[in-house]
Amino acid sequence: MKIQTALCFIISICSFQALSAWQYPNNARFAISLSFDDARRSQVDVGLPLLDKHKVKGSFYIMPEQMIGYEKAWKNAGKNGHEIANHSQSHLCTGNFRWLRKQDKGLEQVDLNFIAQDIKAAQQDIINLTKQQPTGFAYPCGQTFVGRGKAVKSYVPIVAKLFDYGRTWNDETANDPYYYDPAQIRAFNMDGKTFNELIALIEQAKFDNAWIVLAGHEVGEKGLYSIDVRALEQLILYLKDPSNGFWLATVADVNRYIQERLKQSHSNNH
Repeated sequence: MKIQTALCFIISICSFQALSAWQYPNNARFAISLSFDDARRSQVDVGLPLLDKHKVKGSFYIMPEQMIGYEKAWKNAGKNGHEIANHSQSHLCTGNFRWLRKQDKGLEQVDLNFIAQDIKAAQQDIINLTKQQPTGFAYPCGQTFVGRGKAVKSYVPIVAKLFDYGRTWNDETANDPYYYDPAQIRAFNMDGKTFNELIALIEQAKFDNAWIVLAGHEVGEKGLYSIDVRALEQLILYLKDPSNGFWLATVADVNRYIQERLKQSHSNNH
């Protein structure tokens, strides 16, 4: 038993060392992703042109209703390499939000079947309108539950079954590539922050091989649900500078890269 325990310990140490030795593409020490929710019009008018100007790819979580009138632009965004992902049909959050109370809606009032059908309906609409097959999902408001009290249930398993990954929101930590759950990828809120505040957030979040995901909404003037376009451009330039050690890629691409490396490492150790 002692020999078996010792062997397991040695294998674990070797496996960790093998993983610790990895680097992201271009010898980057950290990965980072820029993501945007709701398919807001300012993302088409301001955000996508800015990303394209700097040859950077972003992840966009789409509500089909928000695409109306901009279907061609979103279809082109997918063709140009931006990630088109799912953000549900109804965008249900807790009913404590006033805008949902006015509609008599909320996650407390629905069940898992409603959520599954809502997500599937959005998926089909996105495929029809953009010809893209979303492999990722962003939880509206970052909330992952339905029901109340003892009857509360998580809909993370539904997302895990339907998609390669799910992204939360307004979190307090980066993602550890050796530990994170692809169905619950953590994301920082980047709305309402100056460039200096964004850099401070990133510096605080960094650790070895950390994957930092930033999530925003409108792109234009700084606001509660808006990333300032000048701050965003400064951030892009900072992240593209190789001396700062970041690999900037979509959420789907970073998740895929990490999962492939983990599988490779696991295979090499067996």
